[in-house]
Amino acid sequence: MDNEYDVVVIGAGPVGENAAGYAVDAGLSTALVESALLGGECSYWACMPSKALLRTPQAVADARRLPGVSASFDPAAVLERRTSFTSGWDDSAQVEWAEGAGATVLRGRGHLTGERTVLVTGHGDERTTLTARRAVVLATGSVPVTPDVDGLDRVAYWGSREATSATEVPRRLGVLGGGVVGCEMALAFARLGSRVTLFHRGPRVLPNAEPVASERVADGLREAGVDVRLETGLDRVERGEEDTTVLHGGGDPLEVDRLLVATGRRPATGGLGLDTVGVTTTGRGAVEADDTGLAHSDWLYAVGDVNGRALLTHQGKYQARIAAHAIAERAAGREPDPEPWSEDAATADHHAVPQVVFTDPEVAWVGKTAHAAEEAGLDVRVVELDIAVAGSALTADGWSGRVVAVVDTRREVLVGVTFVGPGVAELLHAATVAVVGEVPLGRLWHAVPAFPTVSEVWLRLLEAYRAR
Repeated sequence: MDNEYDVVVIGAGPVGENAAGYAVDAGLSTALVESALLGGECSYWACMPSKALLRTPQAVADARRLPGVSASFDPAAVLERRTSFTSGWDDSAQVEWAEGAGATVLRGRGHLTGERTVLVTGHGDERTTLTARRAVVLATGSVPVTPDVDGLDRVAYWGSREATSATEVPRRLGVLGGGVVGCEMALAFARLGSRVTLFHRGPRVLPNAEPVASERVADGLREAGVDVRLETGLDRVERGEEDTTVLHGGGDPLEVDRLLVATGRRPATGGLGLDTVGVTTTGRGAVEADDTGLAHSDWLYAVGDVNGRALLTHQGKYQARIAAHAIAERAAGREPDPEPWSEDAATADHHAVPQVVFTDPEVAWVGKTAHAAEEAGLDVRVVELDIAVAGSALTADGWSGRVVAVVDTRREVLVGVTFVGPGVAELLHAATVAVVGEVPLGRLWHAVPAFPTVSEVWLRLLEAYRAR
């Protein structure tokens, strides 16, 4: 094997695959190193299987909101469909894609041993040293944060991987953490038949979202049967009888069949050999990178969760495209042209990140919340109103939603938009275009929403802003 490549990518999740694919397309020989499954967390244990667990119960809940409709589902069929999306946790199709695209796939754990040098330790302690002529790209993603709870190290518990790959539905499930994973999995398993209790130390779930979104999601969880315990953490856990777990926190002990710990994630930088090239991490463990993904000297790049900017698959893939473009430009002896990447990257990565939480109701937001905009020193005006248009009324009886728009009054452009309501994820990209494009509100008057759709809320927003 020729062990010298133009580009070596460590980590073959969606972000690493994108970096490798675009590098190959640019004519650069590329090695893709992965110690687990090609396709990474998103394909096998996060985005895809979690949404598959949520989708069928959500479709049934939506159907039941229409008169004259009765609907049900089989939890076993939901688990089977989830497994189909992971190909049974078999990554052979992903390997076939990567090799077919022209990348060389190496199985093993990669770490830096010096400038432009990567040691890959494979199965059976087999070792291969790779040299990167142009760039090494770190795309190692993130790992769960383990909270400091007495006894947690002495009991068996689920992380997000175990939850999304579960082969049976526990009768009683405890969830620690009210972030995205905690809320989504609490809803999924409650609808699949578990009696779910969610513990969250803060005063509201989804603390990074607009308060109205947090309130409505908490209400939606309760409606689905979840016992939501805010401002309540776990002080201690212990093993119960018959492989159960007893939870102590904020009241009487609670016995559960499974405990899901969903208290956040951090960049996966351990064991990467960063010290061998003089790279240090931030307090959160991230490798800082500029808007082209460059993290060190002229050859080390960091894209996706590992740089700590936005721990979201779509943002990581976006960064990977930028980094591959920058590597190709620098390989040709040119600095990357500011268009189309650098200036726009500052907007997309720092100010216009879109995100969806697939609870019921859904939450979809892009850009800054009102609080974040004020903290940033912007002169803002907040428009908040119910989503009550012909399209929402037709969608379901009792359909209820809310929108919060944050306007920079100096420039009269949107800097943040949040939707909360059934199915509002499909409204998000229009808001993303408006925020990224800094479309003046006066221009948005001429983007006419079709009737009768939920998108008519855009007209209501503009009318409410003009009326004040």
